[in-house]
Amino acid sequence: MKEAGGHRWQRIPPTERKGRVHTSTVTVAVFPIEDHAPLRLLERDIETFTTRDSGPGGQHRNKTDSCVVMRHKPTGIEAKSATKSQHRNRIMARQMLEARVAAFHAERAKASETDSRRAMVGSGMRGDKIKTYRTRDDQVTDHRTGRKLRLQDVLSGRLH
Repeated sequence: MKEAGGHRWQRIPPTERKGRVHTSTVTVAVFPIEDHAPLRLLERDIETFTTRDSGPGGQHRNKTDSCVVMRHKPTGIEAKSATKSQHRNRIMARQMLEARVAAFHAERAKASETDSRRAMVGSGMRGDKIKTYRTRDDQVTDHRTGRKLRLQDVLSGRLH
């Protein structure tokens, strides 16, 4: 995470006739690579109950508790399935609940990552720079420590 932030690259392009220095700014965010395991909901975290569903279906629908509602207690997310078969409804409600809880957690992780990215990158303005790379002088300036290094050393991975 040391190199996350703004970097400034100064160079004189080969097409520049008057020797003017061109400056580019690059912002870098560094994140670890994570393997996401499939989401497993614990049975103790799921509240399941059956009800009679409303709507067309006549006497059968009014007399049987075939509608299955599942609620994930930690998040309060609900899923409901209401076909004729209670067994099929349990399976479908569980699948819908797992998908909704997974989407909820993915959205929270994305929001957290966005906040981290903003903190690392900053505004991208000149004052946020961490290092300046100057090709004409073969020099890199680390603005956090004030050290000056050779550009070729930095490019080959020797940062100290």
